Amino acid sequence: MMDGSDTLPEPSVLPDFIAVDGYSLTPQNLVDLGYGKTKLKLTDTAVENVKKSRQVIDKIVDENRVVYGISTGFGRFAKTTVSKEKLTDLQDNLIRSHCAGVGKALSPERTRRLLALRINILAKGYSGVRLETLNKMVAAFNASCLSYVPEKGTVGASGDLAPLSHLALGLMGEGKMWSAATGWDNAAKVLAAHSLEPIKLQAKEGLALINGTQFITALGAEALVRAKRIAAQADIVAAMTLEALQGTQKAFDADVHAARPHTGQQLVAKRLRSVLMSEIHPSNIAEGHKDCARVQDAYSLRCMPQVHGIANDTVEFVERLISTEMNSATDNPMVLASRDITVSAGNFHGEYPAKAMDYLAIGIHEIANISERRIERLCNPSYSELPAFLVDADKGGLNSGFMIAHCTAAALVSENKVLTHPSSVDSQSTSAATEDHVSMGGFAARKALTVVEHVENVVAIELLAACQGLDLLLKQDASKTTTAPLQEVWKLVRTRVEPWDMDRIFTPDIEAAVDILRRNQVWDAVSQYVENYNQYEAKKSAKTA
Repeated sequence: MMDGSDTLPEPSVLPDFIAVDGYSLTPQNLVDLGYGKTKLKLTDTAVENVKKSRQVIDKIVDENRVVYGISTGFGRFAKTTVSKEKLTDLQDNLIRSHCAGVGKALSPERTRRLLALRINILAKGYSGVRLETLNKMVAAFNASCLSYVPEKGTVGASGDLAPLSHLALGLMGEGKMWSAATGWDNAAKVLAAHSLEPIKLQAKEGLALINGTQFITALGAEALVRAKRIAAQADIVAAMTLEALQGTQKAFDADVHAARPHTGQQLVAKRLRSVLMSEIHPSNIAEGHKDCARVQDAYSLRCMPQVHGIANDTVEFVERLISTEMNSATDNPMVLASRDITVSAGNFHGEYPAKAMDYLAIGIHEIANISERRIERLCNPSYSELPAFLVDADKGGLNSGFMIAHCTAAALVSENKVLTHPSSVDSQSTSAATEDHVSMGGFAARKALTVVEHVENVVAIELLAACQGLDLLLKQDASKTTTAPLQEVWKLVRTRVEPWDMDRIFTPDIEAAVDILRRNQVWDAVSQYVENYNQYEAKKSAKTA
């Protein structure tokens, strides 16, 4: 079966259609296209660009010109000329021979995104495919007829050849294909069940379907969207931890961070201020210890803006790279219709998205790394005024509380330390040294998704621990209250997960907290409070200016 258990939950509202033109697709658009509820259509501009591009290829074929990938072999066989009557066989053989992927199939969501992204690139008009071929791809997408695409096998240069070949093979009516109506079956049967015809490749079309970085970039877009969500929500969860540990927020002073004006650092400090004690968000928990003897907190609390900040800046940087890559022509040869020529070049090389994914994994991992340290502080009575492992003092021993949940967080952080080793620093010479430098971006993207998944789980454990810490504080003194935004997060969690009074199976609680985070519900719960605080701070600054 296709496994989609680790993807984002489907949102309640999705657009009916997204129009693609090769220039304007966003990462969030692409993630939304994965759910199978939104259909694709080509813009009028895309249709015209595709037609003009194809005219260049048809002219080359009619004039019997020797052009790489159109009338020649591939890679080392680029100097081998293929006769006009064999051009269709050339393209078919290319797809079949390049279907050499291994591993489990991509989930339906991820296969849809891969197909949608390749359609978007072809719609740009630099590939030379026929409009008929592109329309058949759109029809297959809209019917959710999804090819069997193994997740392993791309080295990320000359494009993601193996996975994109598997994607194309099903569209040709060969190999395996899946739809909700048929399940797994022969691709020709699945297409026929939806009244669709297989693609019949003509000159250059096989090459056009597989030259590109869309496997790296489709997985990368999902990793990016998920990382962006968890990075913002991790700040709110961290604020809850600070409150439960009765830490100080003095370290988040705006003037401190203006003196080291990294964008992400200032953003995180402001988010923390917006949900912690302020004139508009009182907290008698914080009020009760603001003049205590503690001079400063541990780094995992005091340095949250600096550590979370670079993760946010990394996400922003990666978003720019991935957004550009999603709307970039990555073919070889490139068809430049405005000049009536083709040019052999290297836009298929995956170094950009590969590096972006390695950067993302390294940056977002640090959120989990520091989160695990805060979980330790919540669980360890040497570092807090809370009972050991967040169990009522009179129940400890009989009950273990958060002891092993913390171990899970530590295990995931340790795994991430291996997974964040960048795959894009490696290269292996392939295709008889014609492709002598490659990006290894496919593995970078798959690793980044795993790292993000681990971060989601670690922050989920911190969220549960912080809520439990607040419960225990309130049990010690019922008059204590936290800020309104943090109360909203606490109430949100308690609609899904009960307080930890006695030991029970922990995994369902973690899964529920992960679901809350993946649905962006923690951020949704506080977003209006954050906006209100930002307006308050802006007015306050204006008065003192």
